[in-house]
Amino acid sequence: MQLVFSDAQYWEDFLPLTFTRPVAEMRMGILTFSERWKKLLEIDDAFYITENYLQDKYKKPEPKQSLFIVPNFFPSDEVLKQIKELQPGEALVYDNEVLVANINMENFSLNQINKMTDIHEKLFFIEKPTDIFSYNDKAIDFDFKLLTKGRASQELSSTNGFIGQKENLFIEEGATIEFSTLNCKTGKIYIGKNAEIMEGSNIRGSLALCEDSKINLGTKLYGGTTIGPHSKVGGEVNNIVIFGYSNKGHDGFVGNSVIGEWCNLGADTNSSNLKNNYASVKLWNYRKKRFLDTGLQFCGLIMGDHSKTAINTQLNTGTVVGVAANIFKSGFPPNLIDNFSWGGMKGDEKFKLEKSYEVAEKAMERRKIAITETDKDILKHIYNEF
Repeated sequence: MQLVFSDAQYWEDFLPLTFTRPVAEMRMGILTFSERWKKLLEIDDAFYITENYLQDKYKKPEPKQSLFIVPNFFPSDEVLKQIKELQPGEALVYDNEVLVANINMENFSLNQINKMTDIHEKLFFIEKPTDIFSYNDKAIDFDFKLLTKGRASQELSSTNGFIGQKENLFIEEGATIEFSTLNCKTGKIYIGKNAEIMEGSNIRGSLALCEDSKINLGTKLYGGTTIGPHSKVGGEVNNIVIFGYSNKGHDGFVGNSVIGEWCNLGADTNSSNLKNNYASVKLWNYRKKRFLDTGLQFCGLIMGDHSKTAINTQLNTGTVVGVAANIFKSGFPPNLIDNFSWGGMKGDEKFKLEKSYEVAEKAMERRKIAITETDKDILKHIYNEF
């Protein structure tokens, strides 16, 4: 049996985060959606139904019996049981949409389905970028239980201050934490393999610090925060999700935000997450091609992969940054910064594609990862088509 993750109707709703990945490869909580489903269902083979230009990197399914899943939700125990018990030709339906189906991908068609069962309970469903940080606390709690059940944590060093129940702290092998304070009264704290919290940091749960990531000296970190693998964070952060391989290593504030991979926020970059008049924040919607009211009072930054800010950059409340943008001009940039913007202001020239390859290659080399021709083709398609 193979897993087949379908973007369904959601890919465009998660832009700019999904310009470079299928929906299943977004991170929330501790894991990506694909990692979570593989673990829940104990199936390693995974394939994708996504945009054509992404399919060279994220492979199409093989023509065989498969579990077709719209991945951007967290199942209850009962729904997970229903998924595992699906027989060929059976499907689960939620809100009039097929959510999971046991079907053969050789001649893929939903017409293969001969039995549909409605899910009546309210699901923990993720539908837009702001949901990722808004419900990240719940996602961390879900993944914490999934990853730590029946396992023993490493001991917390006696140099640290700790508040809360020890069962709400889990430290993986190779992680180091010294002379910091950790507060689990506000949520669970998960410290990944070989991660590090440097001295003088003040941490309030919930937190997912993923493998090989670092929290720099004297960081102030509030709950509902995920620092994806191979990332660095410093300064002050509150309820942010970093997918991975990105740095916000210096002083400056970022809150209620989602940041993709291979991003870098220069020293003293600050992102406003609250309007001066306390009004609801509007955010650019790529599908509707206009700003829509989020209904949120707190909303900071949504940043696509490979984007960068210069030192002292000031970002407005509810700013959306596309892929491979380079923001360095003085003054507040607009609330929508285009893909490959060179400067960050409206009307700025585009960052030259070959130069963007060079920057991406150097950034990835620092993590000992080589950029591939497929990666370049994805960036080229975004450059030409979006």
